[in-house]
Amino acid sequence: MRLTIHVHPGSRHPGVGGNHDGALVVRVRERAVDGRATEAALTAVAEALSVPRRTVTLVTGATARTKTLDIPTADPPTLDRLLQL
Repeated sequence: MRLTIHVHPGSRHPGVGGNHDGALVVRVRERAVDGRATEAALTAVAEALSVPRRTVTLVTGATARTKTLDIPTADPPTLDRLLQL
């Protein structure tokens, strides 16, 4: 499954949930320095979808706030629930 996320680095309240122009919102504490926010976002998405981190692959957007991920084992109902938060 391909998933688009919108990352908010440096957030005081990290979490996964919500919708930003059709993308899943991911808030992380890490700043966008040396890929730390991206790695934190991938880890947060994996935890939120209850899949191993190694199954979450970044497809596009390494340095952008909007990223496309490939998650072959994602559960669509869980994703729908997170988008509604």
